[in-house]
Amino acid sequence: MISVTCKKDPPIPTFGDFPTGVNEIFSTKCATSGCHNSSSYMGAADLDLSSYANLFKGSNNGSPVIPYRSDFSSLCYFINTYSDLGPTNFPTMPLYSSALSREEVKTIKDWIDNGAPDINGNVMWSDNPNRKKYYVLNQGCDVVTVFDAETQLPIRYINVGNIPNIAESPHMIRVSPDGQYWYVIFVANNILQKYRTSDDTFVGEISLGAYQSWNTLVISDDSKKAYCVSWQASSRLAIIDLENMQLLYNVGGGNFTDAHGIALNNTNDTIYITRQTGNYIYKIDTALNTGFQEITLDGNFPNQTSSLDPHEITFSPDGSHYFVTCQTSNQVRVMSTIGDALVQTITTGQYPLEFAKSITKNKLYVSCQNEPGLTTNSKGSVTVIDMTTYQATNHLVGYQPHGIAIDETNNIIIVASRNVLTNGPVPHHTGICGRNGFVNFFNLNTMQLLSKKTEVASDPYSIATRP
Repeated sequence: MISVTCKKDPPIPTFGDFPTGVNEIFSTKCATSGCHNSSSYMGAADLDLSSYANLFKGSNNGSPVIPYRSDFSSLCYFINTYSDLGPTNFPTMPLYSSALSREEVKTIKDWIDNGAPDINGNVMWSDNPNRKKYYVLNQGCDVVTVFDAETQLPIRYINVGNIPNIAESPHMIRVSPDGQYWYVIFVANNILQKYRTSDDTFVGEISLGAYQSWNTLVISDDSKKAYCVSWQASSRLAIIDLENMQLLYNVGGGNFTDAHGIALNNTNDTIYITRQTGNYIYKIDTALNTGFQEITLDGNFPNQTSSLDPHEITFSPDGSHYFVTCQTSNQVRVMSTIGDALVQTITTGQYPLEFAKSITKNKLYVSCQNEPGLTTNSKGSVTVIDMTTYQATNHLVGYQPHGIAIDETNNIIIVASRNVLTNGPVPHHTGICGRNGFVNFFNLNTMQLLSKKTEVASDPYSIATRP
């Protein structure tokens, strides 16, 4: 009688729930003593590569790995020494050791481009179609940075536009009030694009007509229509059926020039549009029966000289007043909807631009792009306005802040700094689009500026939140 015993092969060693191939690189060359392991990571940009879960807690600059996008994953920039494999940043990692081989760099890049799954094939941030998110539109890169609201970390980069290798300069992003879709318009294209918020996939697009320089939009409360403005000498107003993605109207002409910001009144039957230069704004009913009426913000006759230069507009929660940022006079002007009369003039930081509104706090938050900072590489502020008393306070932040939004669930104010001037803060890394901007966060209750600052792609310009 012959007895035969079978010995199983030993299991493939695993490290930190990373898949085979990636785990060997991270365990032997990255998550080592004095570098990115659980004992040393706080001295290594707060990046812990000892486990899959720890990697996706991010670093002190945001998310080093963006699933499906090695081209926007800063980890790849610092391990790469091969020009044909993408950007190369310094210092090269691993520090004080031999650079990764070409095969090792490709292993990491390919893993990320396939979603950066864990050992069981799970892709980070793919588990919840109802996830609350922030959307930061990068005007200098034709992408949208998607943030997870709970962690304030970037989780995806989504390409926008439809002309390959041509800058289309996306200018504004808005999420529909029902939270189901987000929309983008472009300065250097004539389209409105629609994406699904559950998975950020492309749904469709529509031509807004034979004009470009589309820069602002507002969506009706029922999420069924969008109203878009083209900022040019002969301005246009486009009205879109969002359910069927059909252009209903494209109107302009006459006195309608240099139009910029747009808002709907609370009953959604009247459109208000700012005029970027001068002392007045426009008003027109949504049925387009009245024509473009001129409303002055200072009680004088309409003129086109740079006295106020209205930029953006928003309404009070009860709809009885509206607020207009005036970028040349450094003011927000408060107007009554009864007779469109001036009620109050509020001083802001320098060059006020965009609004965010808190219903629970009854306050407005205004990004002021040119407010002098305390150091040479800081410039900008957020002015906070009580919508009842009109009292205002100013809070320094960032460098050239523009986009601003509020997450009332997590008590966070999100501020995007363009950082396009070279005397602004030096970015931590340089990606495929050049000089990075960044995002700051305030505590909504205390207006304390949080220590977290997250770098994103070039010229973050507009922000929207998923309700």
